This record gives sequence, C-alpha cells and structure tokens, in this order.
Amino acid sequence: MTFVARMESRIEGFSVIGDLKWHVWDGVVADLWDVSCGDKAEGYYVSPDPRLFVALDVDGDGAFFVEDAKGELRRHDQAFSMAYIPAHVPIRGRVEGLRRIRHLDLHFDAAVLTRRFGRSLDLEALRMSRFQFRDDRIAMLAGLIAAECGSDRPLHDLYGEGLLNALFASLFQIDRPDNLRRRSPLSRRKLRLVTDYIDAHCLERIRLADLAALTGLSETAMSHAFKAATGVLPHRWQMQARVDRAKAMMARGTASLGDIAEATGFFDQAHLTRVFKSIVGVTPGAWMRSTSRQ
Repeated sequence: MTFVARMESRIEGFSVIGDLKWHVWDGVVADLWDVSCGDKAEGYYVSPDPRLFVALDVDGDGAFFVEDAKGELRRHDQAFSMAYIPAHVPIRGRVEGLRRIRHLDLHFDAAVLTRRFGRSLDLEALRMSRFQFRDDRIAMLAGLIAAECGSDRPLHDLYGEGLLNALFASLFQIDRPDNLRRRSPLSRRKLRLVTDYIDAHCLERIRLADLAALTGLSETAMSHAFKAATGVLPHRWQMQARVDRAKAMMARGTASLGDIAEATGFFDQAHLTRVFKSIVGVTPGAWMRSTSRQ
C-alpha cells in the first residue's frame, strides 16, 4: 500500500508560489514547497509520522522559527538549515522578516525504515527531536532529492531510493550490522556525570553537545555509549525524568494534567499522555486510578 503523508496543519500568512511539487518513493513522501511569507505568517503542525524539514532557499533578513514544547525557539535563517521532528511531536512555526522560503519536507513511514535497515536502526533515534541542525552530507542528498521532485523527467525510482537510504543512514547514524557489537558503554563515572546532569536539567533544553563535553566524546559516540550502558538514548532518559516529575505532581493531586504537562516540559496534555504511555505503559489517568487504589 502506498504511504500517504498525514500531517495536520493550521497555517496563516503563507502562499504557495506556482504548483506544489512532490514525489512518492517506497515509504517516503517528498514535498517541495516554494512559499511567500506574509507579515507574522505562522503555523501549527503535528503528524503521526516522522519528518525532516530542510530549508533550501531563504529570502530576507529574518528567519523561520520553530517553537518546541517549552516555548524555546530554533532559528532557521540559512539554506540547508534542518529540523527533524519525530512522530506525534507538535511544533509551532512562525516567520519574522522573510519574504520567501523554499523547503523540502520528507515524511516517512517508520515501519518501512525499520524493514529496510533492520536491527541496524536504533529505534530510540526516531524519537529524538532535533529542531535545528546542519549537516553537509545530508544537505547534498536533500538537494538531489529536491531536484528529483522538481524535475520534469525524474530518473528511475531506484535512484531516489538510493539517495533516501543514504540520507537516512546519515540522519540516524545507521551502522553496518557488524559494527553494532563494537560499541562500548560509558564508564560508570562518565555515566553518572551524564545521568546526574540530565536529571538536574530535565525540564530544560539539553543539547547533545553539552553531554558530549562531559564525557570527552563526540556527540555520536556519546549517544551510542550511553545507549550501550543504559539501553536508551539520552533524550529518552530525559523524557523518563520528566515523566517521574509528572508522576510526583499527579500523586499530590493538586494540579490538572494540563498544568502538569506545562510544568514538566511537554507541549500540551496530549503530548504528555503520549510520552507517559510509551514509558509507563498506561495513560496518566489510568496510572492515577491504579495508584489511588493501592
């Protein structure tokens, strides 16, 4: 069955220039957008599927800002600035001082990606938000994929699928299967440094660069070593720490779930519920009912 992008969006102030260009490959929908931006153009976006946003051209002295659950803004003001948004993670975007932005959106089926890469794909990496980053290799591949979307005579689908495989391997740092066994865990001392830092700052934005600096490793090596030591990636550990804070507030019974979500760093109550259920196995409401009977 052909994969269909299912993003929910509410936008204001954007106007498409020309026609939307797009291409469908196995498990991937690529949209090539060229839009003019009105004053205070903004949008709300959420999708049941993960996606990659790549700014290809930015016209103007301002930027496109991506706002996360804590209200922190990530600035996209240059070509090939990127954002990776996991499934079910809502974001708000707004424009300041831009006349036009041309960008590539890649929506993809996580199940197809898992089938394609097997055990080499770290599923935790799919759940790690990266709201602003740059990568030269991904930029080159995204440019070639965008060219296929805009071409009147696109090449064989195997060409595009090869580009996508290379892009996903870079985006999620997918190793060869025989490399998986070579990852060494963090030492007990370094692991304690990282987990203590995450627990103390779990309600704030935590950058991989900050954690890597604690260990003296690269960001990728630190993530792999942390996963080898704990079974989860740093972002998942942070979400677990936020859920623990939410549990403590729910146990006191003095705040609504909406207030708890805001206090513990989630975008809204729905976001808290999704993350809570993925970690605890039940919804916050079910957890509160079960604890009240004990």
